[in-house]
Formats: sequence, structure tokens, C-alpha cells
Amino acid sequence: MGKIALGSASEASQPDAIRAALAEFIATFLFVFAGVGSAIAYGKLLPGDLTPAGLVAIALAHGIALFVVIAATANVSGGHVNPAVTFGLALGGHITILRGALYWIAQLLGSTAASLVLKYIVTGEAVPVHALGAKESAVSGFIWEIIITFALVFTVYATAVDSKAKGTVGGIAPIAIGFIVLANILAAAPFSGASMNPARSFGPALVTWNWDNHWVYWAGPLIGGALAGLTYGGIFLTPVSYTPVNDQFL
Repeated sequence: MGKIALGSASEASQPDAIRAALAEFIATFLFVFAGVGSAIAYGKLLPGDLTPAGLVAIALAHGIALFVVIAATANVSGGHVNPAVTFGLALGGHITILRGALYWIAQLLGSTAASLVLKYIVTGEAVPVHALGAKESAVSGFIWEIIITFALVFTVYATAVDSKAKGTVGGIAPIAIGFIVLANILAAAPFSGASMNPARSFGPALVTWNWDNHWVYWAGPLIGGALAGLTYGGIFLTPVSYTPVNDQFL
């Protein structure tokens, strides 16, 4: 397992770091726009409680959008699109803490921008926020988020980070990551909302100023991502050292 790398102050001004952060902003914007947009569209077409068909449609939108934006930005930023992924990779020494912070800022700004655009271009529909299912406790949602984010970041490590996988399954990393998100939404959305991504939850919460149980969608994913990074990196991954100019994993 690689050592945690803090990075240098000059890294923030390097052209490749700026390009990577911009790629994360764009990727997160597009992902949140498609994901939140699909939930708004479902509510407009079929008002009322979420149906099984609506759940499948929203899960597909998130999974497909994530697959596309990861594939589109993998060679620039690594296609993280998620603070929990960035955190899990930082704990494994695959991205510096400083560059990870830049990614976090870009991801949160991208999510906020997408949510704002949706708020002002959609008429008569509210921007939905992640919320716990009926009769679900915050602790239950927290545990759900830990487990499903563990699955996501474990998949990222197994298909995109592990050098042994790149020659065999590395080419399918974006679709594998999109599929695990799709599957997790199908399993967990009725219980925790199935965020797995603090940025995905942050933008809608900010523009609607609805912070109910919002801590669940930070604490759960970050812990799940950390556990996955430490588990895969500590048990299965060949030791690596971080190279600041080459932090793309997909």
C-alpha cells in the first residue's frame, strides 16, 4: 500500500493539476445534471411515490452517466467524480492530499452548478435531495452508505487502480464502475437514497437549503471509501509510489 502523499504548494498551480480539476468540475456537473435531472423528469411524468419502474430509470441514468463521464475524463483527471473515491485513493497514496482537495472543490462546485441550472430551467418541479426511506433511521442509512460506497471504491481499485487488472479488465473499468453504482441504487435507494457520493448530495441540498440528515451522505461514503481503499490497498494491491505528474488511473 502506498504512503499518503501531502503534495507541494506549487502543485496547485501546475497546468496538469488545473486541467484535472476542470475535468472533475465538468464531469461532476454532467453526472449530477443527468442524475438529478432523471429524478426530476420522473417526478414530472409520474407524480407521487417512486415506483419500481422509476427506480430502474433513475438507476440507469446514474449508472450510464457515470460510465460516460469517467470514460471521457479518465485520461485527464482519473475520472473520480466523487469525493469518496478521491478520499479512498488519497489514503492509498494514489493522489496527493493537495490535489485531492482541488478535486473536492471542483466536484462540489460542479454539483452545485448543475443543481442551480436545473433549479432555474425546470418549471414547476423541485430539485430533489437525498433522503432516508420511510421508517428508516439515520443510523440505518449511514450503514447502507458505508457498505455501498465500499463496493464502489473497491470496484475502482480492482478495475482502475490495480496495475495487474489493467491488462485484463482495465478497459472495462468505467462500465464496471457505472454498473456497481446502478446496482447499488437499485438495492439501497428505497432505504438510504443511495448517494455514495457527497458531491452528488451536496449540490441539491445547497440550492434547496435542505440539510436533513445530510451528515449521512458525507460520513457514510467517506468511511466506506476509506475502508475500501485501506482494504484493497493493504491486502490485494502491489505497493506503489505516487508520481505527481501521472495520477490517472483509468
